Order: sequence, then structure tokens, then C-alpha cells
Amino acid sequence: MKKTEKKARENILKESSEPEGISIKGYDFDKGVDFESIVKSFSTTGFQASHFGKAVEIAGKMIEEKATIFLGCTSNLITSGVRDIVRYLVQHKKIDVFVTTAGGIEEDLVKCFGDFKLGNFSASGELLREEGINRTGNIFVPNSRYIKYEEFLTPILEKIYKEQKETGKIISVSEFIKILGKEINNEESILYWCWKNDVQVYCPAITDGSTGDMIHFFMYNHLDFKMDVLKDIHELNEFAITRKKTGMIILGGGAMKHHICNANLMRNGADYAVYINSGEEWDGADSNARPDEAVSWGKMKSKGEAIKVFGDATILFPLLVAETFGKL
Repeated sequence: MKKTEKKARENILKESSEPEGISIKGYDFDKGVDFESIVKSFSTTGFQASHFGKAVEIAGKMIEEKATIFLGCTSNLITSGVRDIVRYLVQHKKIDVFVTTAGGIEEDLVKCFGDFKLGNFSASGELLREEGINRTGNIFVPNSRYIKYEEFLTPILEKIYKEQKETGKIISVSEFIKILGKEINNEESILYWCWKNDVQVYCPAITDGSTGDMIHFFMYNHLDFKMDVLKDIHELNEFAITRKKTGMIILGGGAMKHHICNANLMRNGADYAVYINSGEEWDGADSNARPDEAVSWGKMKSKGEAIKVFGDATILFPLLVAETFGKL
């Protein structure tokens, strides 16, 4: 054997130890199509499929150990059909706290006035604007829905303002959201079921959307109208501190993700966490950070169990619910 050949063989055919762990194996379609077994096979498939399998395991532990579950999602997911899955969870009291942004609050309500429609990502923004149609990804939202939303919201603001002037009480954002859930009186609404089942809803950015627009218009004639944004942060943090165990399920990033994580910092971290989003962490944004970064801040316990699944929550979250909350 030539010296060069020997060296190449040593490099390529290097002896190895036998690693421990689960053997990689995909679903066997010779057994027919069994969707539950297909999803179970993700655990042994590798890559993000195995991360998803771990997410199912962690969510199952949250449920089994009766942890207080904080669910957070970005507003675009309420624009999508994920809204109906969140509604199922609050209707059946499967989560304890819901955190979203302004769009998540108002689009839950706006959908009660008419459906959103499936469009396409490549539709011309200029032409859609001429037709009064707003585009969120490949979902079309007619502007007439927001006109109806203003008709719904303005009398509520008038009533709140009147009571504010009479009593001097300034309501918190979460109290405002409870009123909206009660007044919409529609069983398709997340907020309706949150009000009915006393599931707390927090929105750290209530003015960042159509609701802020409507309040802006309302204040032309009611310049002294106020809402308390401080009461909720105290209430949420105090709630987190007193929980025996907590779990975080966070879909997407932004203010709602940090709001949930920071509340759990008050108790030196959550016990369990499942993140689902498509963001990379290289820009340093909290939105895209993995759970280990939360450990460094004390928002996630160092000995807790957490996983981030990189992917689209519109695909992954329904599967997660099907394998956990939906079975119970």
C-alpha cells in the first residue's frame, strides 16, 4: 500500500466510538397511512422534526404537571387560521394566560364582522390599495371590516369615558380587553372565551394597530381619555411569582415573547418552554433568540426543559395541539 493511500485511508476510515442515543428512523409507509404514527415518527427523524418531537414531550409535561401555561402569539397568527386553535384552547381552559399584540386583539374581533380571504403573496399592493383590501402575507382583509370595528368600538370607548369622568377610575388594558370580549358576544372569538372563562389576556402594545387608530380618532373629542398601562405589568409579574410551576408556549417573537419571558424572570425562570418561530439569532434580537439565551437572563430555569422549533407556526402549532391538548 502506498504511503499516500495509507494516509488517505486513515483519514477517511477513521475508527470511531459508538454514540449513544435514539436511532434515526423515519415513518414506514409500507404500514399504510397513520397520521398519528407519522407525527410520532418525527422524534426519530432528525433535524427540526426531532425538535418538534421534543416540543410535544415538553408541552405534555406542562399539562401533566399542571404548570401554569403562558401562551403567546404574534398578531399575524390571529390573522391566520391559528386563531381558531387558540380559541379552542381558551374555550376549554387549557391555558392560563394569553399574551398577544394589538393586531391579535383587534383581528380576533374584526373576524366576527366578516371572514378574511385567501389571496396570494404576489398580489399587487397598489391594486389592492385601490380596492380597499389589506394584505397580510397571502391573506386578504377587506377594509370594510375595520369600518365595522370602529362602529363596534366607539360606543364602548364612550361608555368607558363616561364612567371614567364619573368615578375617576382609569381602567387597565387587560380590563379593556375583558370588556371587548364581553361586548363582542361571539363564540368564535378568543376574547369572548377569555372573558367567559376568566383567562387573563395581556397586550403590551395595544395602540400599535387599528385600536390605536380608533382611540386616536376618539381623542379628537375626548382629549383627556386615559388608559392605565402600568397596572397590567404589576399584575402579570405578581401572578408569575406566585405560580408553583410555569410553562411558556411562544409562537413568533417581538413584544409578546419578551413580555412572557420577563414575567417569568420574576420567579427566576420558567420550568418549561416551547418556542416556534423561523428567526435566526445572529442579529441579537430577543425575538429570534433560543431558550438558552433566556437562561442567561434568568427568564428560563437552567435545569428547566426547553426547545426552539425553527419553522412556520401555522403548520407546527396545530400538530403540537393535536398531540397534546387535543388528546386530553
